Amino acid sequence: MTATISANGFIEIPPLFRESDRVRDGQICDIERLGRGEYRLRVRADEEPARQSQSWLDILFDCPVRDWFEPAARRQTTDELPASCFE
Repeated sequence: MTATISANGFIEIPPLFRESDRVRDGQICDIERLGRGEYRLRVRADEEPARQSQSWLDILFDCPVRDWFEPAARRQTTDELPASCFE
């Protein structure tokens, strides 16, 4: 099969190869230069891209320290403000 390199240097892997090897969007690949005009492309294992696709909430829940957050002391509430502030 033939692939074309875009102006940005991207190579699109043909759908037949992606489907047979189960290559997904965003999956990380390693490229090794073997010689002039010869390259080897290796798709990394499934575990590695999963770490990158975690949401920030998943990362926070993985934190080993629990209950570390302490809210700041409030100096005043709206009840303590003079009425002229709301006019």
